[in-house]
Amino acid sequence: MLPKRFPALIATLLVAASTQVFAAFPDKPIKVVIGFPAGGPLDQHARLLSEKLQAVLGQPLIVDYKPGAGGSVGAESVARSPADGYTIMLANTGVMVINGALYNKLPYNTLKDFVPIARTAQQPLALLVNNNVPAKNLKEFRDYAAKNPGKLNYGSAGNGGISHLVPEMFKNATGLFMVHIPYRGSAPAFTDLMGGQVQFMAESIPQAASYHKQGKVRALAVTSRERNPALPDIPTAMESGLKDFEVVGFYGFLAPAGTPPDVVAKLSDAFKQVLTNPEMRNRMVSQGADPAFLDSAGFAKFLAAETPRWEKAVKASGARMD
Repeated sequence: MLPKRFPALIATLLVAASTQVFAAFPDKPIKVVIGFPAGGPLDQHARLLSEKLQAVLGQPLIVDYKPGAGGSVGAESVARSPADGYTIMLANTGVMVINGALYNKLPYNTLKDFVPIARTAQQPLALLVNNNVPAKNLKEFRDYAAKNPGKLNYGSAGNGGISHLVPEMFKNATGLFMVHIPYRGSAPAFTDLMGGQVQFMAESIPQAASYHKQGKVRALAVTSRERNPALPDIPTAMESGLKDFEVVGFYGFLAPAGTPPDVVAKLSDAFKQVLTNPEMRNRMVSQGADPAFLDSAGFAKFLAAETPRWEKAVKASGARMD
């Protein structure tokens, strides 16, 4: 006959064993999937964080590139991976909250197929014009565009991306009309902006600041709530008269749905430690990304709020991808 305390003893041992399993995480390298080719902004962000994260977690982070379909190929692979914390995803605004409205058949649902780990950065954009446009600020550009309806074009890195949707938001906020010219990437779009084939563009701060400082294009405003350190003399869109016009891209890490809460918490805390490091924050700002940590719960609420906002922008733009 078993002692009366036996069930309680078994329960205690199971809890202890479970605690030891979670405490041991991670005991092997962690794979970080990026749904874009090597060398892009997400890759740079992952590499910037990886050294400090390894010091905190005691294991290396190995970047695995799975490009295709606007990041959807990589996202699907992570959604189908074991929910053990050893395969996670670094994603951007497009992958997390735009693709769901853009693609007719998306093989994942951000809010259902993943558990957020941490938001790590926000990245505002700059509103740019070529040097032939007779406007030195956003108000002058709005006046100029209003007097030339249908005569102005704006370039983007492709249909449905953030550089397409932000100008559409700008058009909706101002009532202006401009023709969208999509390109295969931001590089050819910038070439035509500088050459005068398109007059307007919205682009992430690092690239925009570089071209602006070289005098190749003119930055009129930034889309963040505060001015950006990379373009300190350029006002925000809100300062320039666009009430509540705050549009910021973001980066974050997610794990497959069902990943144990203790594992998610440990990963989230590691990102918090890294992102509060002054050296890391300075390096991120120098790249044009604002450190913007949110823990798992905070990031989940943020994604739930951002998703309908970007769905509305996609619908207004008319963009669809098969």
